[in-house]
Amino acid sequence: MNALAHATLGLAATASPEELAEMGFVDYVDKDGTHHRSLSKNSYVILEADNGNQIRTVRKFAEERGIHFIDFAHTMQEGTYLEQLETTNNTPEAELDYYAVVLFGPIDDVSAITKKFRLWQ
Repeated sequence: MNALAHATLGLAATASPEELAEMGFVDYVDKDGTHHRSLSKNSYVILEADNGNQIRTVRKFAEERGIHFIDFAHTMQEGTYLEQLETTNNTPEAELDYYAVVLFGPIDDVSAITKKFRLWQ
């Protein structure tokens, strides 16, 4: 879940103004007037892969199709962020063990890439 949280924050931080508008962030207000701020009105579907290579494949397809994505790999978890940057910089892409990838794009395009995966439980 840590990888998913990091990747989701990265996706929102790198979204274009048009993508942010499509993400549909709205404030929910309960009956007592308490605000529950900036939640997407869109569904957020979490799927499960068997391994990092399946996530690598999703990443590759998203990149080839121009779908906005952010990934998170094993090199991004240990030590300080500076150590993580160095470890990632010294690791070839083929050796990265991907933990998560977050996609945002047209539903038909995203579904075509993710349809083989099962819902996370």
